[in-house]
Amino acid sequence: MARRQSRAAGVVAGCAVLVGVMGGPASAQIALSQPDGDQATVEGSAPEWAKPEARVGSVDDREQRRVKVALALRDPHGAERLAEAVSDPDSPQYRRYLSGEEFTRRYAASDDTVARVTEWLRSQGLRVDGVSANRHFVEVTGDVGRIENAFRVNLGKFRISTPDGRIHVLAAPEQSISLPRTLRGAVSAVLGLDDAAKTVTTQQIALRAPNGSRPRDTATGRATPGDGVSAAADTDACATYWGEHNNTGAPQKHAAGQQSNWLCGYLAPQMRAIYGLTGSDTGAGQTVAVVGAYNLPTIESDTNEAARRFGAPALAPGQYSAVLPSNFTDHDQCGPDAWYGEQALDVQSIHQIAPAAKIVYYGAQSCFDLNAALNTAVSENRASVISNSWLMPGESLASAAERRQMGAIAVQAAIQGQTILFCSGDQGDNSAIQGRPEASWPASHPWVTAVGGTTVALDADNKVTFATGWQSSGYTQSGNTWVAQNDRDGRFAGGAGGGASIYFPAPGYQQGVVPTSVSGGKRVMPDISALADPYTGIAIGYTVDGVFHESISGGTSLAAPLIAGLVADAQQRQGVQRFGFLNDALYDMVGDPQVADVKPVAAALWTPGMVGFADVEVPSGLGSYLIDFDTKPQTLQSGAGWDPVTGIGTPTAGFTTALGK
Repeated sequence: MARRQSRAAGVVAGCAVLVGVMGGPASAQIALSQPDGDQATVEGSAPEWAKPEARVGSVDDREQRRVKVALALRDPHGAERLAEAVSDPDSPQYRRYLSGEEFTRRYAASDDTVARVTEWLRSQGLRVDGVSANRHFVEVTGDVGRIENAFRVNLGKFRISTPDGRIHVLAAPEQSISLPRTLRGAVSAVLGLDDAAKTVTTQQIALRAPNGSRPRDTATGRATPGDGVSAAADTDACATYWGEHNNTGAPQKHAAGQQSNWLCGYLAPQMRAIYGLTGSDTGAGQTVAVVGAYNLPTIESDTNEAARRFGAPALAPGQYSAVLPSNFTDHDQCGPDAWYGEQALDVQSIHQIAPAAKIVYYGAQSCFDLNAALNTAVSENRASVISNSWLMPGESLASAAERRQMGAIAVQAAIQGQTILFCSGDQGDNSAIQGRPEASWPASHPWVTAVGGTTVALDADNKVTFATGWQSSGYTQSGNTWVAQNDRDGRFAGGAGGGASIYFPAPGYQQGVVPTSVSGGKRVMPDISALADPYTGIAIGYTVDGVFHESISGGTSLAAPLIAGLVADAQQRQGVQRFGFLNDALYDMVGDPQVADVKPVAAALWTPGMVGFADVEVPSGLGSYLIDFDTKPQTLQSGAGWDPVTGIGTPTAGFTTALGK
């Protein structure tokens, strides 16, 4: 059992500009300056990548833009102190959460502040589209010329080249915004002035099941007998459990039993077996939220069809609901189809792990509005757990203003007893994108729980043969040998994100668990992990062009909702409505048998095709390929104790009864 450290141990001088940084100065530090008698500057709007030498032009004054004006909390220091107290098991205020209405009355911007800000915005010719219920965001639309004039800022276009060969031309402010002196301290940031949201991706990876997949017993996951397909004919087919099929025509790199064909996608009984769940683990009485973009119209019927095929119960009437905007936008820039698959994965994986829990989906207007959707989930306060399977592949892509706002939202969630989960990413250490290892955002924020990824081998009896860190190395067969792939990613072929934050100091809950020699005194991620490897992934299904398709899915997009379902089960099992901010409880489980310490395993998987990940290069054609597990293809690898792939480890049997004890 890890000894809990005082949160005060996380205090680092000089980080006043960061809002909601655990153990550091709270969000009162908006970094205001006053360039003249009439204006006050709000620092942090210009992202680091908007360098003068990268500027290639100006944004058209006539372009319409949606922005979110963030209103400052009235007592940000007090809010953070309360968030720490209700999250600390040693505090007398532990789990004495506020309702959303209580939080708004005590900490949100006043009605007078909202009126003054909205009146000024309208006076600048901008349209006020709405104010969030917790008075955090004022949503505004206007042409660029009016926005620039209102905030005394120039929007430029910047050419960004990444080591993976991609070139982006993104808009961003060329300087910090400023406001009338009369609004000094009322506005903490303006989001949406830069195009960093164009780098946001879902982390769901889908691999189509082959045509003619063998029928499977939904009670066990195994292929059913008498289907007319011999084992010999299946040497190059996917396996319904680890080792069911092993292509012996391919070189055997590891010992007997340590090489298998790619998995067909685990069914619901198999998924529940991985985490030792029993019939008593249902999530009854709990509500889990999913934040995504757009909305799959067939999600309820698809979830029920997937349940029928994969061995889960159907949704009960009213068990699923959605909170959606009046319209969806930016289809050409966001790719709604990818978000449909993400929604199906999130909802179906939560439903398999917590089959009686209610699920609320918060669909953003587009991939540019995910912060607003998350804020709505926090403001409504219906769900005790909020799962997010989206990210930016690097902290430096987000401006200081955006980092501040994530802190303010996450602190409110903690005060209300909500758990916020973020996936850690599928691009490993992000070095192919950033040119250096860099933690993913928002998973690196110390007030959220970052979920890393594992590879899991389940045997014919639904017992875990092994679990290792999800870091895939790709090999191509050449004669009777395996040759390591050597594209721009080297042999790296996808894996969970992890690493140290650039900006956030080490929080108290990680001290004494993560050595300073590893963290460098910074917040490191992930915190915990679950199944993510798509080659040992989950079976899901959803409708595409009117036809229901089965897929094998994975990525840390799977890991995050799996942990969300397990938290719901734990709350139900223990009769607890809300665990709240989870990391204190998780780090107190270090060394407990209910969290397995994940380490490398000498094993590999044969596949006729490789899974393509965003910003990760792999062969695109059919062939004979080997995926070697957790052999440090970049800088990340699992290991004893906390590691940058799986955090403290992965849940095992008994997790739902031990969490928070």
